[in-house]
Amino acid sequence: MVNIGDSAKLKLLVTGAGAPGVRGTVYALRHNPERRPFHIVGVDTDPRAVGRYFMDDSSVVPPPEDESYIDTIRGICSDYGIKLILPQTTREIVRLSQCKGVLHQEGLRVMVSDPESIAIANDKGRLMCSFAGAGLPTPEFHITQSEEALVDAVKALGYPESPVVVKPSVSNGMRGVRILRPNAWDVRRFLAEKPNGLEISLDDLLGILRRGPRWPELIFMEYLPGPEYTVDAFIGEKFEIALPRLREAIRSGITFRSRTVFHDCIAKLTLDLARRIGLRYAFGFQFKLDSAGEPKVLECNPRIQGTMVASVFSGANVIWFGVKELLGEPVEAFQCQIRPTVFARFWGGVGIVDGEFAGEI
Repeated sequence: MVNIGDSAKLKLLVTGAGAPGVRGTVYALRHNPERRPFHIVGVDTDPRAVGRYFMDDSSVVPPPEDESYIDTIRGICSDYGIKLILPQTTREIVRLSQCKGVLHQEGLRVMVSDPESIAIANDKGRLMCSFAGAGLPTPEFHITQSEEALVDAVKALGYPESPVVVKPSVSNGMRGVRILRPNAWDVRRFLAEKPNGLEISLDDLLGILRRGPRWPELIFMEYLPGPEYTVDAFIGEKFEIALPRLREAIRSGITFRSRTVFHDCIAKLTLDLARRIGLRYAFGFQFKLDSAGEPKVLECNPRIQGTMVASVFSGANVIWFGVKELLGEPVEAFQCQIRPTVFARFWGGVGIVDGEFAGEI
């Protein structure tokens, strides 16, 4: 029997219950400044997704590419009396953005931007072309679809004298990202450092790509030596805000330590870039500084970011702002002092006995 919870609570569906940042999303919702109570239902393709133990109820869904995905979401929302959907994963925002018009007509509101905005934001090649065409600051980049174009691109970017960054035009979670360096590892590094899988030589990269069924579209960028920033942002009908954070420790693409900083240029660039491609609700951008200390955009996360909960501690809960807009309650001018906050992630875990939550560390 479905437990629909207290009828006074705002019922909400969170997808990607196994995503690394899902507990932060739940924290942001439960610690909203209006103290509105939630009944949160989490869904994931994995019935063992750990996020289910931090929510009120959970369910299993097929992959978003499956024909039955949307109908399954509809059924869960109907069972629990849910009207609001917060997608967490890149694959799901694509499918849900494509269907959000129909879902809206059925009374279901999805916290996702329009399909064209999502398509641009998720395609790093299109994203860079859009920004560069508008004269916005991007790294030097080349989009390649063949071995010949690849070799020409890395040479144009200064390889082997200078490192070069390569990534697929469409990917997420650090998949396919590499830094091209010749002879990157020596005995000292081999003994002193943990392998990170990021560095590769041009010959090794070509060897991998030649073994594929088809040549992928890859984007090659200049290597930016400065510090990296992530930005938690929100754009609504009446209010917008961007909170840059310095990424002090990163593991597998996930921020493990960040510090809120007052970088007006990055904040302004974030909102300018987002408006250009039509983003709204809660989303994020990543920047890195070049050798002259100027910020250049790396990529966009047109969804809730993995450590976006940091905005709660900084004084502006952008996830809650997105929910407010979804409810048809536009966020008015936000009066709050943003605090210079450190956010540190750690390895935790839950104990499970006979399928039930037994405790956490």
